[in-house]
Amino acid sequence: MPLKLRVFLGLWSVLWHLFLPLVLVYLYRRGRKDTLYNQFIGERFGRYAQPLRGAIWVHAVSLGELRSAVPMIQAFLDRGEKIVVTHFTPAGRRETEKVFAREIEAGQLHCVWVPLETSWAYRAFFRNYTPKLGLVMEIEIWPRMVMASKRAGVPLFMCNAQYPSKSIVKDQKSFGLRPAVMQHYAGAFVKSDLQAERFAAVNVPNIHVTGELRFDQPIPDHLLPAGHAARRWLNANERPVISLGSTVEGEDQLYIDAMKKMLATSEVKPLFIYIPRRPERFEEIYDRLCGEGFSVLRRSSALPDTLSAAAIEQLEPLTEEPDVVLGDSLGEMYFYLAMADKSVVGGGFVPAGAHNIIEPLALKKPVITGPETWTIEYPFVEAEAAGAACTAEDADELTELLTGAFTPSAQEIDDFFSAHAGGTAKLMAALPAALEAAGSNA
Repeated sequence: MPLKLRVFLGLWSVLWHLFLPLVLVYLYRRGRKDTLYNQFIGERFGRYAQPLRGAIWVHAVSLGELRSAVPMIQAFLDRGEKIVVTHFTPAGRRETEKVFAREIEAGQLHCVWVPLETSWAYRAFFRNYTPKLGLVMEIEIWPRMVMASKRAGVPLFMCNAQYPSKSIVKDQKSFGLRPAVMQHYAGAFVKSDLQAERFAAVNVPNIHVTGELRFDQPIPDHLLPAGHAARRWLNANERPVISLGSTVEGEDQLYIDAMKKMLATSEVKPLFIYIPRRPERFEEIYDRLCGEGFSVLRRSSALPDTLSAAAIEQLEPLTEEPDVVLGDSLGEMYFYLAMADKSVVGGGFVPAGAHNIIEPLALKKPVITGPETWTIEYPFVEAEAAGAACTAEDADELTELLTGAFTPSAQEIDDFFSAHAGGTAKLMAALPAALEAAGSNA
């Protein structure tokens, strides 16, 4: 191991132990908004209620990573494998508990917190689970996780991985420490040939191009007819319906400006479905939208807890048509998208970057996001080239695109989507060779 990496890992461990009280304060403060942050605290230190020997370990830090992992996890379950899924945030954990409730009850899948970045917490984790391999979803480079896995003899792979251009530039300015850690992964299952070249350039071993798993993400059957029924109930079949999904801090005013302009200038008043990315923002966004003069209907108070077309069709008719439906729920994105004609995906108007565009494309909805697409370089570049997605620079351009300047056909979107599906099968096919190569390189 290079000296600079050894020194970095030593400092990393010292800092984690010094600042561990602050991490616990952070969890406590987050727990005031979401109590799940403060539950099962022992798991964050490697203390788990039950063992599950020989499981496949999938780390999905939050909701987006879990959603990309769902088709892969299901493929492993179909093979009779046991699974342990680790998370850091409540959103991911709740989704796992919802999607895999039957497997959790049967004891085939455990859903727990990932250990904090200390060697002793990971030793306890590996004693409890003895995983046969680990798969870390998306962009998660945790030094202690990687080194502890290697020390425990657990082949740990990056999965559905990409190495964004901004990360490359950042790593070049930080002494190459992150690439040095990535070299200790057992291998990587990456999204495209370009990503394979980037990982190979920093000497990541055992690389396999398997595509984007989110193209295989299952769509809950009940959410689409529920969305269509909700659009009828909202008297919006003749109105343009725009979804603004996974919106984040720092871009709300831009969306509000575009919404106001469209409401003021459109011959037919559009309906907006506004879906904040984090549940902690639901109340804040509701108050802000109302304060800006919008008529807002909340999904949580206006619609049944359990969505179905039949339940929505039994609702009393609306007495006033809203300007905005606030999507203050989790795990129902396809319900909101089913109502929409076009979809705006959040994150692209702030430096942190745009979020997943695949869900709206799966429903043949044209996608618009902001210019910061480095986080979704694949598949955005390909989707833009196919005419299925585009970017807006500001509120004026977003308004223009939403009101008619961007009109790809459903067939164009479907052709693009079909050309990129099948990542789960590719990963499962590549796994035996990847494990064999990891064993020979150990």
